[in-house]
This record gives sequence, structure tokens and C-alpha cells, in this order.
Amino acid sequence: MFTKLKNYIKASIEEMKKVVWPSKKETYHYVALVIGISLSIALFLGALDYLFTFLFAFIFK
Repeated sequence: MFTKLKNYIKASIEEMKKVVWPSKKETYHYVALVIGISLSIALFLGALDYLFTFLFAFIFK
């Protein structure tokens, strides 16, 4: 059992050495992109919520 665990850990370490990590500049770019898209979607959904609230209030008044 310990042999399998040891082999698994060795293989995991070797695979981690092969990983190509993004640069600091790329990381900042992707973070800004995710934040921008998230805010855009939040604003869009907020606008839809406001619109539907207004419409339902107008219809069922």
C-alpha cells in the first residue's frame, strides 16, 4: 500500500514540474478579464431585475 502511495506522490511531483504557469502579467490580465465579465453580467442581470420589477408592478397595479 505504501509503495502505491509513494509512486503516486512521485508521479504527482513530476507532473507538477511539467506545468507551465502563467506570468504575472498574464495573471493580472486574466483576473481583470474575469472581474470585468462578472461585473458586466451582474449589471445586466440587475437591469433585467429592475425592468421586470417595474413591469410586474405596472401590470398588477
